[in-house]
Amino acid sequence: MKPNKQSINNLILFCLYSSSSRFSFEELVKECFSRFPERFSFSKIKKWPDSRKLDSSLRKLRKRKLITGNPKTFFKLTNLGKKTAEDTAKVFRQRKLKI
Repeated sequence: MKPNKQSINNLILFCLYSSSSRFSFEELVKECFSRFPERFSFSKIKKWPDSRKLDSSLRKLRKRKLITGNPKTFFKLTNLGKKTAEDTAKVFRQRKLKI
């Protein structure tokens, strides 16, 4: 599955999983934009990250107990979030094998 077919939530979880054990909000915006610029950029200015795209998703992920943290500290995966991120990583690996 291509990144543009994955939900924003799954892409955020994948970024948390594949890079660091925890991220500040700013670091997470940078990581998501670096990996998936087409999904995390402003619609009219593609070369700039749009942090608003993470805001509501981070709240939803925290409510679903997939992450912990907040913008004033850092974000980190829970065990359930790690499992979901691993599933997304598997989809990306399978996609690469098919190409």
